[in-house]
Amino acid sequence: MGGLGINLPGLLTQIVSFLILFVVLWKVLHGPVTRMLDERAERIKEGLEAAERARAEAASSAEKVEEEFAAARVEGQRLIAEARDAATGYRREQETRVREEMEEMLSRARTQIERERDSAVDEVRRQFSVLAISAAERVIERSLDEEAHREVIDRVLEEGLPDRKN
Repeated sequence: MGGLGINLPGLLTQIVSFLILFVVLWKVLHGPVTRMLDERAERIKEGLEAAERARAEAASSAEKVEEEFAAARVEGQRLIAEARDAATGYRREQETRVREEMEEMLSRARTQIERERDSAVDEVRRQFSVLAISAAERVIERSLDEEAHREVIDRVLEEGLPDRKN
């Protein structure tokens, strides 16, 4: 091998030195470097998984927010409808109450008018009987029994007034 320029003892020494260096480096560096690379691979894997979870959570959150917005819209529409119904019911209730109050006031007014009319008719009868007695006294020029005349006048009024009563 000398013709090729290869020195066999030098080559063997270099091979043995390389193998010793390789074994030493393998023993010393292989464990820590492999552990470091495994740890780095694990961190990258965890980071990717965390990113995927975050993406899934963000998508889920976006869906939940959209569902909550939709539910809030539906609830808002329901509340608006309830408020409209309540306002309509309140308005009808108030209209009914006012109508009842007006009918009651009208009934009271009619009763009051009827009482006042009856009172006025009674007063006219009393005045008429006094005037009739006074007129009869003047005509006869003597004092008549007032009670007897009242009875006669009341009878005449009752007989003549039934046709005129309203």
